[in-house]
Amino acid sequence: MPPSSSSSNTDGYDLVLRVLLGALAVVVPLSHLAWLSGNITAYLTGGNWARYQPTDALLHPGQVWPDAGETSLLVGARIVPVVLLLALMAGAGILWARHKNLSGGRKKITDMAKARDIEPLMAKAISGKARSLRPSLKDAKHIEAKDTGVLLGNLQGTKHEVRMGFEDVAVAIMAPRSGKTTSLAIPSMLHAPGPVLLTSNKAAGDAFTAAHEARARVGAVWTMDPQQIAHADRQMWWNPLATAKTLDGAGRLAGHFLAASVDASAQGDFWSKAGSNILSQLLLAAALDGRPITDIMQWLAFPADRSPLDILRDHGFAAVAAQLKGTVEGPPETRDGIYETARQYAAALLNTEIAAWVTPQKDVAEFRPADFVTSTDTLFLLSKDGGGGASALIAACADSVMRAATAQAERAGGRLDPPMLAILDEAANVCKISDLPDLYSHLGSRGIIPITILQSYRQGQKVWGDAGMDAMWSASTVKVIGSGIDDPDFADKLSRLIGDHDVETTSTSHSESGKSTSVSMRQERILPADAIRALPKGTALCFATGMRAAMLDLRPWYAEPGAKELSAASARASQAITARANAKHAPSQGDYGTAA
Repeated sequence: MPPSSSSSNTDGYDLVLRVLLGALAVVVPLSHLAWLSGNITAYLTGGNWARYQPTDALLHPGQVWPDAGETSLLVGARIVPVVLLLALMAGAGILWARHKNLSGGRKKITDMAKARDIEPLMAKAISGKARSLRPSLKDAKHIEAKDTGVLLGNLQGTKHEVRMGFEDVAVAIMAPRSGKTTSLAIPSMLHAPGPVLLTSNKAAGDAFTAAHEARARVGAVWTMDPQQIAHADRQMWWNPLATAKTLDGAGRLAGHFLAASVDASAQGDFWSKAGSNILSQLLLAAALDGRPITDIMQWLAFPADRSPLDILRDHGFAAVAAQLKGTVEGPPETRDGIYETARQYAAALLNTEIAAWVTPQKDVAEFRPADFVTSTDTLFLLSKDGGGGASALIAACADSVMRAATAQAERAGGRLDPPMLAILDEAANVCKISDLPDLYSHLGSRGIIPITILQSYRQGQKVWGDAGMDAMWSASTVKVIGSGIDDPDFADKLSRLIGDHDVETTSTSHSESGKSTSVSMRQERILPADAIRALPKGTALCFATGMRAAMLDLRPWYAEPGAKELSAASARASQAITARANAKHAPSQGDYGTAA
């Protein structure tokens, strides 16, 4: 049906109105620029300042400034105003683009949490909480920001700092190069008031080099680098059997070897369980007899060796000895399969360079977790992805430190003061502590602050299983989600958690009587899944227990005060790693042979 004449007339009127408004938007500023520019030109050429008449200045400049030359008027009242108007329009366009696309594509999301919605994470509340959590700050007149909590970033578009307190436990899911190290791990280490534990699979250009020199100024720096990621000199050794003198302790240690070698989905089969049991029994025997951990490899190679049986019986573990004897004297096919499984789990101990970090060394200090948790020292635990048994030792060391911290907190009245920060970067690759989700339920209340950093939610599910990862996610009082979330199911889950908001919808209809407009409201996701996937670098979502989701602007260490000095220190540490690597791999003269 053809549109009615009244509808056509209405559309025509709308078009004319738009044209008029557009013309006014150009003519009004142009006429004022012509008047101002013409007066400046007249003044510079010895003429008089004309009265306010912008319309005449634009249309009849010769009448406004009769004494000015024709060329001067052409430039001053015609060319210059047009150029200035174009420049102003271009500048306005650039400012508008920056406003809509803040910081290289960072769009401010409306209807996210405001400062009042996350007040417990703001400076005033977090400082008050710190006084109640830390007796050492109770009577302090002024508390530095670093003593109140871990900086997560600024509330987007504001200068309000958002911090997690020293009773929170956190999970950060951030893809590579999304700021997990530069904006979370390194700043947390630099400002930690107590001991710091960091696990990582990188050294040069990472948290190890950026924070090493700064942390060395507040305490001793311990580095466990069994696979020579940083090519660090062996200046420490740690005894993993120190806590394996009980069946539970030996079982935990064996569990770290199991978790490092087998995904959660395969840890329940017969061979995995049997191999882990044999490993725990042999570890218990070695610990009770004061032997180095490497002795278990001798026992695994020769199941008929009765030494572990005798040790277990002599120390009152007759039932454990009976279990071990039953396996040794069982069907050869079954026994050999179990022992071979256990050998695979502990294979890294055959590497003498790795084993040297966990066996007594002359003239090398022993790292003692119980002493570490009462200091302001730093422990770097480095291992390659898929390090197998080597990553098991890293996980075991991290676990022993957290358990020592728990024991110390209980002795100190319930909490560590200052608190200990445990940054488990690349946890799913190098620090697979099987019951970490369970530990999350009480670590924060002990002043032990874990921040587990993962590349994706599915990565956590692979290590701890669906139930385990869900438990860790639920127990985390703070969750930080960075850019690079490519899992559609997880992105949709986050979108649902953020919630919906009312969106005003305007619809227009035409009829014989003219045009009518109606307004309605509908529910729409505040942040749909595709927007979460497209989060720009430098931003992150923050979910805190009992609060609305907030959008954060991250604060990388290199954009903070003192970054120049830190960059220089990081460069020196990286150069030292390179020098050590070159020295280690430099060919000797004999490698080239003798020319014929």
